[in-house]
Amino acid sequence: MVAQKQDKILIVGAGCFGISTAYHLLARGFTDVTVIDRSDILPAPDAASTDLNKVVRTSYSDPYYTQLARDAIAAWKDEEMWGDTYHESGVLVVGSRDETPYASKGYENDAAIGARIIDLPTTDAIRSVFPAGVKLGGFNEVSAYLNKDGGWAFAAQGVARMTAKVVEMGGRVEAGVNVTGLARKDGKTVGVVCRDGKTIDADVVVAAAGSWTASTFAELELGDRCLSTGQSIATIQLTPDEGARYREVPIILDFSSGFYMFPPNQDNIVKMAIHETGFTSYIVNTDGGKGISTPRTVTSHGSDGLLIPQSRAKMLRTKLGAVYPELAEKPFSGTRMCWYTDSPDGDWVIGYYPSDAGLVLATSGSGHAYKFLPVIGSVVADTIDGTLDPALVSKFAVNRESVKIDLSRAPAARQDLAGEVFCTPGDLLP
Repeated sequence: MVAQKQDKILIVGAGCFGISTAYHLLARGFTDVTVIDRSDILPAPDAASTDLNKVVRTSYSDPYYTQLARDAIAAWKDEEMWGDTYHESGVLVVGSRDETPYASKGYENDAAIGARIIDLPTTDAIRSVFPAGVKLGGFNEVSAYLNKDGGWAFAAQGVARMTAKVVEMGGRVEAGVNVTGLARKDGKTVGVVCRDGKTIDADVVVAAAGSWTASTFAELELGDRCLSTGQSIATIQLTPDEGARYREVPIILDFSSGFYMFPPNQDNIVKMAIHETGFTSYIVNTDGGKGISTPRTVTSHGSDGLLIPQSRAKMLRTKLGAVYPELAEKPFSGTRMCWYTDSPDGDWVIGYYPSDAGLVLATSGSGHAYKFLPVIGSVVADTIDGTLDPALVSKFAVNRESVKIDLSRAPAARQDLAGEVFCTPGDLLP
């Protein structure tokens, strides 16, 4: 299954996977590349790739992702392409490596690629990497290391800049196109069907609809292979003086609890979140069946789509207090559920759909796709033109057997939002 450069490529989804794929196909000489997206506004305001900011790290337990992240960081530093999207603040990985196997392997892989690592075995050592004016929590009885080769990226800005580049290169990007399923002939995908009844023809369809992939293409019955899950995020608005004081702190990343936090952005907003198994949101079928987990966002639920579970608002404040006690006394300025598509093993799903030469899946970012925005499309392009390493074909195959679990996440059972109490304005207060 190999696409030709003159083939009509239709990419469904203008987020991280989709827009990067378009860019890399055009760079290889593909001449007919179109990206469509359900959102009337691009980048889509409720997409994970349009979040406030994203961690850029090489600290992975899998050496493949470590090296690819290193390649991505090198690309992020091209200011002509990305402007000030990437900020190399450093990433502070907190927690005992003896107790957190993922962090231990991440450290080994960082060291193996020659990352600029500083071991921080004591509380005083950890404190030394923060600006003098920042009040810190205990950091007692923990060790850490600082990887200076990493930081964070302005999420929406990165997608917007790559989208502009795709258009400049001759690609087409169309907003407000709501796809409801696939058009097939003799068992092969030949396009997509839209809500208005229109069919868009294509030689190859790339399903890259992020956390809407499983619900958009329900006929594929993707199940847990591409499961939509929501992650809880909160923000705090700092004053200009506070923003200046905290500006040079590193990313904080605790693999044992899943808590992570950013320096303030240009608007003096700090974001924090918990990287965990997340929450599902099933839409009940007309026949009363369970249905497919589908994002609950500001687009589908208005302002209610921004609410996170009350339990996670409390958890975020507790974790914040242990790191920055001064900031824990400030109200949250906002919350958001950030929706991922997860695979059982945490590896991406990138590949031709079995026995269908007209359909490629590029999804299941599993909470770690955005940092690869400059390069992830090259993996999908390798798949499309048949040049992907066979080992990676197997690693990312749609129908692979998952033999491992994703150890990067906090070990909590996945829950459904239907059983949760959402935060109220009072829950945003200290």
